[in-house]
Amino acid sequence: MQRTRAFIRKAWKPALGGIALGALTCHPNLAHAANAGGALPWDTPLTTLRNDITGPVAFTISLLAMVACGAALVFGGEINEFIRRLIMVVLVAAFLVGVTNLASALGITGAIV
Repeated sequence: MQRTRAFIRKAWKPALGGIALGALTCHPNLAHAANAGGALPWDTPLTTLRNDITGPVAFTISLLAMVACGAALVFGGEINEFIRRLIMVVLVAAFLVGVTNLASALGITGAIV
């Protein structure tokens, strides 16, 4: 009997807190903003940047960069390691932009939410 009273005396505060937390969590008026589709402040600049990177001008620039970097690597002769790595970075960036534009031209897109 004394054990029961001691347990009740110690456990009523956490139990009441758990019940209150459960009631607040399940209340429908508090969960109305959970699926609100508000735009974040950085969505517009990132969308503009994505459109700039994946446009037709970017595709043309990436093709020219691939040709120029390939020619520099093939016909460059003796170039130092830093310039060679810089050319490789530009070549990879041009390849990524070109593949992105090619995929969007073929109708392959990412997840649409």
